[in-house]
Amino acid sequence: MAGVTDASRSDPRPVNDYDSFAEAYAAENETSLVNAYYERPAMVNLAGDVAGRRILDVGCGSGSLAAELGDRGADVTGIDVSSGMLALARKRLGNDAALHVADLREPLPFGNDTFDDVVASLVLHYLEDWAPPLAELRRVLRPGGRLIASVDHPFVAYTIQEPRPDYYATTSYYFDWEFGGQRVPMMFWRRPLHAMIDAFTTAGFRISTISEPRLDPAGREHFPADFDALSTKTIFLFFVVEAPTSREA
Repeated sequence: MAGVTDASRSDPRPVNDYDSFAEAYAAENETSLVNAYYERPAMVNLAGDVAGRRILDVGCGSGSLAAELGDRGADVTGIDVSSGMLALARKRLGNDAALHVADLREPLPFGNDTFDDVVASLVLHYLEDWAPPLAELRRVLRPGGRLIASVDHPFVAYTIQEPRPDYYATTSYYFDWEFGGQRVPMMFWRRPLHAMIDAFTTAGFRISTISEPRLDPAGREHFPADFDALSTKTIFLFFVVEAPTSREA
């Protein structure tokens, strides 16, 4: 992953265009070490017993996490800004799956107190401003509901990129992802840990868990060399935050 600064980017191609590489991304996400044996198991473990719970999967992509939560008895609704990714999710989850094209930066098409949990798997780091999305997620959560989120770990950008950016600033960065020989431009937003925590608490959430999990040991069999290399490193940071138990809180 090669990062470049905002000022140096001149590539005219649109960034974060998942429709252009939906199938390649879905195939990679399904089986890769960091997704299948690290990020997704961690999200499922943090969710715990979800039987009977109404869950909103924000940025559901091709439906891998939604499928696992559904297999555990959850009633899952998925949203994604990419219609191409949602088409793949529908193939996986069935024609009756509750899937909607929606942008987290806009008001969500759900009423207040609709969901017991929201899962946001590697989504928030696409957003410059977390305040409006977090306000919406709190609105659609029932009192006492949980938001379970994973993001790029704030340490990663500041240790692998040169020149090292200002840790305390919220800044964008660009890089190319490669899937099946296709290079696609992406843009993420990096922010310090305290800014993440402040965003959750300002939105009215209570921090329940901040987690830095290790790889699922099952991944060693499939990726022996990469597993050892990654076993002492962190890539993602995980949060469980809770909505107040009453709307007045």
